[in-house]
Amino acid sequence: MSINSIYELYQSMERNNAIVSFKGLVTADLLNSVLQIMESKLDYSEESTKTRKKVYSVLVECLQNLYHHSEEEIIKIDGQTEHQIKNASILCISNPADYYEIKTGNYITKDKAEELEGKISNINSLGKEELRELYISVLSKGQLSSKGTAGLGLIDIARKSGNKLEYSFMPISDKYSFFCLQVKIKQ
Repeated sequence: MSINSIYELYQSMERNNAIVSFKGLVTADLLNSVLQIMESKLDYSEESTKTRKKVYSVLVECLQNLYHHSEEEIIKIDGQTEHQIKNASILCISNPADYYEIKTGNYITKDKAEELEGKISNINSLGKEELRELYISVLSKGQLSSKGTAGLGLIDIARKSGNKLEYSFMPISDKYSFFCLQVKIKQ
């Protein structure tokens, strides 16, 4: 990155009214720090209590997804460059217009990506009441994954944001994709 690109980065963040941006390893300490920062920023905003709670709730779920579902190994991309994907999560929180936007990204195996795409597609096909019913159904089954999660996060994000989940899977190698998630929360 050239020295001048720092200002370009600043301008881009300013245009999008960036609040918090982070790239790296998502740890429990980072979760707490980001949540404290956002809680403080939301408390000083002129947003309604309802909007602040929705933004905070969605952020918690997005951070937990990064924390629980990021891959942890070193891979070679294009057979050359090594990337330690354990340290490759990204989080951006902004307030570009009349909504808040939370963007996350992390590496995921292609087999998990296919499964995740099916889940998100299903979630996006449901209406408000159907999402509530799915949430209750998954909650009542009480089955935990190998990571200790019940699979409620994305359902909860869709319910609380009131919007469809925007996502993409960018192929990185034969084994990995980079999962991008964007959530918009109306004010």
